[in-house]
Amino acid sequence: MHIVCFPSRILCRALLASDVAQPKLRVLLELYTNLVLFCKEQHFNREQTSVLISMIKNVHQFNTETPLNNTDHCLTYCSELLLCHSVRRPPFSIDLFSSEQVTQILSYFINTYMRHYFLYKYIFTPEVQLDISLSYIGIPEDTDIEETAQSESVADGKRETERETEMDGEVQQSAALEMTATETDSLEQGSSLKSELRTIVQKEVTDEVMRLTAQLQQRLQDSADQLNNAISKVETNIQVKK
Repeated sequence: MHIVCFPSRILCRALLASDVAQPKLRVLLELYTNLVLFCKEQHFNREQTSVLISMIKNVHQFNTETPLNNTDHCLTYCSELLLCHSVRRPPFSIDLFSSEQVTQILSYFINTYMRHYFLYKYIFTPEVQLDISLSYIGIPEDTDIEETAQSESVADGKRETERETEMDGEVQQSAALEMTATETDSLEQGSSLKSELRTIVQKEVTDEVMRLTAQLQQRLQDSADQLNNAISKVETNIQVKK
């Protein structure tokens, strides 16, 4: 039995949710429209067309549940669904598709959906971002340093006032000069140590981020290679069966 090409509005009403964003809606509409055209070319009946559309829809939902790479799981899931609808074994499976039709469906799925696997993953899954926050143990915050310096200056002023009543003018001036020089040296030394520590920490964090970025790029490349190898193996098996 031949089927007619469904209008776009019928596919939208039957398969797509109303809250789907416009760019995603266009991608899904193109996916299902091409799938209906494929069913028409293969002379599938209504039951076969309905089941195949539901299968591809389930595989797409399974793919977009996670932003991580699940290529092998998608291929396995699609193969299991085809197996359940190509072997008569009630109530576990039904022989809705023949072996030749299963080969054609699998070839179409690999050459269309799986070849654009990462594009579907990019469009329908959220972007994963890595946020890094640093906390320095044993180093007070800038506000704490300012408050400490202010409290120390107030205490020093009180001490100087008490010493003025006990010391002569010349002894008091020399003591104040020595105290100021000591505080300046200690503040400069503390500031330099803090600056050196932050420089070391920033360098280590930068090196670690670069290392993680390189590992992520390598994993993405390995995943792409695995996908291409899996597609090549399936295509080779299909050609051997023919």
